[in-house]
Amino acid sequence: MDHPYADADADSPLLRIFGHLSRYVALLAAWLALGGSLFFSEVLGWVPCTLCWYQRILMYPLSLVIAIGILRRDDGLPHYVLPFALPGAGVSLYHYLLIKTDWFPPPPCQAGVPCTVDYLDLFGFINIPFLALTAFLLIALMMLVSRLAPFRAGVPAGLRALIAPSALAVYAVIIVVVVAFVVVRRLL
Repeated sequence: MDHPYADADADSPLLRIFGHLSRYVALLAAWLALGGSLFFSEVLGWVPCTLCWYQRILMYPLSLVIAIGILRRDDGLPHYVLPFALPGAGVSLYHYLLIKTDWFPPPPCQAGVPCTVDYLDLFGFINIPFLALTAFLLIALMMLVSRLAPFRAGVPAGLRALIAPSALAVYAVIIVVVVAFVVVRRLL
């Protein structure tokens, strides 16, 4: 069955490579966002506010959904990812503007950290909601690109190496090192 958006441009080598890579870039962005948020809260001890939790609720499933979509070679992946990524970008933008401007009144917080706390401020504009917004927008953009280039029988050789069974040992070592770092940090 032909892909509904397939046309002559979808056969271009550049679009095919970016189409395949876009799924992996989205997965990497989701994993970095997940790892970064856990690092901030579990290692650095920064307590997440209510809006941070909403962003986590929308980001964490993406790490699994995108990985499963890649493994299943699912052309419908953008349909599963965009309903998480676009609202996540909206929450992140609202949170960013709440911290950086006075356009919105601060929301009443029932408990914990107020949503206007700014743990990180790099160059005057990069903070945690900005990082989340960047990740959500990057994931959404990559899903739009992947929609233009459906999965095909031939996967570029470089991508084949990333998903080969022999690469699982490398991924396992990385996961063990990260988990060990978090556990040791928590014990100290």
